[in-house]
Amino acid sequence: MGRIRRGWELTKTSWGVLRSDRSLAAFPVLGGASALLLAAAFGLPAALLFNDDSNVLAVILAAIGIYLVSYAAVFFNVALAGAAAQVLDGKDATVASGVAVARTRLPAIAGWALMIASVNIVIRALQERLGPVGDLILGGIAVAWGLVTFLAIPVIALENTGPIETLRRSAGIFRERWGEQVTGQFSIGGIVLLFTFLPAIALVGIGYAVGNGVLLGVLIAVAVVLVIVGAIVSTALSQIFAVALYRYAVGQGATGAFTEDVLAGAVRPRTRRGTI
Repeated sequence: MGRIRRGWELTKTSWGVLRSDRSLAAFPVLGGASALLLAAAFGLPAALLFNDDSNVLAVILAAIGIYLVSYAAVFFNVALAGAAAQVLDGKDATVASGVAVARTRLPAIAGWALMIASVNIVIRALQERLGPVGDLILGGIAVAWGLVTFLAIPVIALENTGPIETLRRSAGIFRERWGEQVTGQFSIGGIVLLFTFLPAIALVGIGYAVGNGVLLGVLIAVAVVLVIVGAIVSTALSQIFAVALYRYAVGQGATGAFTEDVLAGAVRPRTRRGTI
C-alpha cells in the first residue's frame, strides 16, 4: 500500500505541475505530429520499394526514417524536460523557451537518437528471428532498457552529455538510487491507462455491442481522441517526474511542488547485500 500511495502522490504532483503550465502538453503534440509526418514521408516509399523488390533502397529509406523519428521524439522530449525544469524553478515556460533548450543540445540529441534507433532496430530484428520466445525475452530486455534510460532525457537537457555519458549517468543513478522509480513510472502509466485507455476500449465495445454503424463511428472517434490525450498527458507527466527525480537523485533537493517526503521514497538507495 505504501508504494501505491507514493506512486499516486508522484502522479498527482506531476499532474499539478502540468496544470500550472499547460504549455508543457504542447511538446508531446509537436513530437507526435513530427514523428507521424516523418514516418509517413519515409515509411510509405520504403514499403512501396519493398513491394517492387528494391530492397536496398527501401532499407536505406526505412533506416533514415527510423532515425529521424527517433530524433524528433528525443528533440521534443528534451524541450519538454527543459521547459519542465523552468516551471519547477517557478518560471513561466513557453514552447519557445523549451525549444531553445533543445536547440543548444543538438549534438547530444543527435547522438542519443542514433543510440535509441540502433537499439530499437536490433531488438526488432531479433524478435523477427526468434519468434514468440524471442518476443518474451526481448520484451523483458526492452523494459529493462526503458528503466535504465528513464533519466536520459533530463540528463541531456540539464547536463548536455553525449550518448555514452548519458547512458552511463542514467544507468548509474538508476542502479544507485533504485527506490520507487519503477513505482513512479508505472503509476503514471497505470493511472493514465485507467482514465483514458480503458474508457476508450469500453466505448468501442459498447459501439460494437449496440450494432449501430453511426454510433460505432462516433464512439471510435471519441476513443481515438481519448487515446491521443492519454498519450500526451502520460508523456508530459513522465518527463516532469523524471526531471524532479533526476534533480533529487543527484543531490539538488526537492524542486517545485515535489516535496522531500514524496521524493525521498522515490530515490531511496538500493539495499546492498550484507547491509542492515
